[in-house]
Amino acid sequence: MQIGSEEHKQLFCRSFIETHRPYEPRDMPWPVLDDVSLARLRAIPVWSMALSIEVNAGAMLDGFAKTEPDALVRQAIELQGYEEARHGRILGEMVARYGLTAHTSVSNEKPTRESFVNFGYDECVDSFAGFGIFRLACDARILPDSLTSLFLRVMEEEARHIVFFVNWIAWDRERAGCRGPVMQAVPTLLEYFRAVTRRAKSGSEMAAGGGSSATDGAINLFEDVLKGLTPTKFLRACIDENERYMRGFDARLLRPRFIPALARAALFVLEIVERFRATLRRGEARA
Repeated sequence: MQIGSEEHKQLFCRSFIETHRPYEPRDMPWPVLDDVSLARLRAIPVWSMALSIEVNAGAMLDGFAKTEPDALVRQAIELQGYEEARHGRILGEMVARYGLTAHTSVSNEKPTRESFVNFGYDECVDSFAGFGIFRLACDARILPDSLTSLFLRVMEEEARHIVFFVNWIAWDRERAGCRGPVMQAVPTLLEYFRAVTRRAKSGSEMAAGGGSSATDGAINLFEDVLKGLTPTKFLRACIDENERYMRGFDARLLRPRFIPALARAALFVLEIVERFRATLRRGEARA
C-alpha cells in the first residue's frame, strides 16, 4: 500500500472510525475509594494540566475539522475531537467525585493545521510515557484496580489517536507534495524535537510551581510502591507497553517510531552502564 494513496486514506480513517466505542463518563462504574487511595489521587499534581489539555484539544479539533475539505478525513478528525472532549469529561467527573484540586485554563490557540500538528506530536510523546507510567502504576497498585480499569479505554483511545495522527500527517504531507522518505523524515524529526522541548518546558514549569494538592510535610504516599523504580525499569515499561498497544493495529498502518527508537537507544546505554557498575561492585566485593 502506498502511503498517501486513496487506499491509505480509507484504511487509516475507517479503521479509526470503526473502532470508536460509545460511552459516557457519568455512566462509568466509579468506585468508592478508601482514604489512602483518595490521598494518593489528590497528591498527583497533573490534574489541572491534563484537564486543560483534553478540553482545549476537543475544541481545537472540532474547529480544525471544519477546515478539512475531504469528507472522510473530516469525519475522523471530528470523532477524535469528540473523544478528546470526552476525556476531558472523564477527568471532570473524577475531579468532582473525588474532590480533586483542578481547574481548566482556556486556550486562545486558533484551530489551525499547525495547532493540530503540534498537538499530535505532543500526544505521541505523552502517550509513550503514559503507557509506561500507567503500567507501572497498575503493577504497583498505587490506586485500586476498580479505578485504574476505567482508564484502560482511555489508554486504548490514546493509542488510536497517535496511530491516526501519524498516518494523517504522512497522508497530508504527500497531499502537499512532500513525497519520499527524506521529505517525510526531516519535518518529522523537527516536530518531535519541538514536542520534546515543549514537554520539557511544561514539566519544568509544573515542578517550579508545585501543583500537588498534598499537604506539605505529609508522608510520601508513593514511597513504598515506587521503591526500586529506575530509569531502566521505566523505559522498559514504556517500550513494552507501546509495542503491546501497537500490535493491535493493522500491519499496513504507520506507527509512531521516533520516540520508541530514542527510548530503545537510551535503554541500551543505561543497561551497559548498569552492567559496568555491577561488574565494579563484584570486583570491589572480592577485593
